[in-house]
Parts: sequence; C-alpha cells; structure tokens
Amino acid sequence: MRILLAEDDPMLGDGLRAGLRQQGFQVDWVRDGQAAERELASGVYAAGVLDLGLPLKDGLDVLAQLRERGATTPVLVLTARDAVPDRIRGLDLGADDYVVKPVDLHELGARLRALVRRAHGQVQDSLRCGSVVLEPAARQVRHAGAPVALSTREFDLLHALMRNAGRVLTREQLEQQLYSWGHEVESNAIEVHIHHLRRKLPAELIQTVRGVGYTMAREREAP
Repeated sequence: MRILLAEDDPMLGDGLRAGLRQQGFQVDWVRDGQAAERELASGVYAAGVLDLGLPLKDGLDVLAQLRERGATTPVLVLTARDAVPDRIRGLDLGADDYVVKPVDLHELGARLRALVRRAHGQVQDSLRCGSVVLEPAARQVRHAGAPVALSTREFDLLHALMRNAGRVLTREQLEQQLYSWGHEVESNAIEVHIHHLRRKLPAELIQTVRGVGYTMAREREAP
C-alpha cells in the first residue's frame, strides 16, 4: 500500500518512514506543503499523512485546497496542534483522522489501514475472494485455510487487486500502487508477479482483461 508522508522535521520524518515501511507500507516523503498538495492530488496514493506546520503552505490550506478540487484521497493529519478548535477545523476541512504527536507507529499503521478500508467500503480488515483470504495487518494470505508464502511484491499486488475487486487495474496503476520513489520498475515486473500468484493460488482468481489490465471478482463466499 503506497502512502504519502508530508513532514518537514528530518528526524521525525525519517523515523515515521522507517516505521511504516517495516509494517509493509510503500512510503514517499515530501517536506513542504506545496509538494504535499501536488502529490496528494495525483490520486496515486492509498492515503496521506499530513503535518500541519509545513513550509511554503500550511497543512490546513493544503487540505482545504484538495477537498475543494474534489480530491478524495484519505488524509490523516499528524500534528503537534492539540487544541480542540484545531482538531475541529482540521476535521471540518476534510481530514479523515486527526492524531496528535507523538503517536505509536503501530497505531498509526492501524489508523491508515482503517482509512483505506473505509474508503473502499470495507467493514473488516480481512479481504476474501472465494477460498483466498488476505489479512493486511498480519500480512498473511490463506488459501482454503492453509497459509500461502508470498514475496513482499506479490502480497502488495494481491492486496491491490483484492482491495479494488470488481475494477480493472492497468499495469501502470498497479505499478503506482506497488512502487515508491527510487525503485526501478522492470517493464514486465507486474506480469511476472501475476504469473507467480497464479502458480501459488487458484489460476482463475486473477483475470486478464486483454489490452487493458487485470481484475478480480468482487468478494464472494467460498464454495
């Protein structure tokens, strides 16, 4: 799951990025408000973590502009501003969550997963398609009750497809969700990961839409 971190404090930003990466998030980090607004408006992120005291543009102004433009990316405000009026204003301007620093990194990860889950209309953490169950928090996949060993990229790709079940995702869209800045992506990387997933899971689980991309059926009960 790819997220954007907007934090201008170098030490705090580095710690947040490292902690979220350890939980399986792909993290891009920007350090000013203008960059945060530009990247969040791109629509490639599952969620954003937004500090308010950013240079060039305050986080609340970033949030207000995003929502005025119709951007729907879930945003978690992470800030030292703990006054009740600040919290109310942040939430009223379109923040999906408001957390005061310092925060436990595992709680932050759980809040981000909850934001993304709600954005996709999901009421529980685990995702199911037939006999395959994916648990994002534990980063585990089971097929017919048995655990399935997946690489990091295979897990992230399966998660993206199951999170968007019923939609066709192009190769470019999948690459955007799987790879953060600084990662070189080989031209056939998605195809290779799809091939590996089909060998480890039911081959019909992931469907190819010729000339467009890949899709999975919406959640259904196992037979």
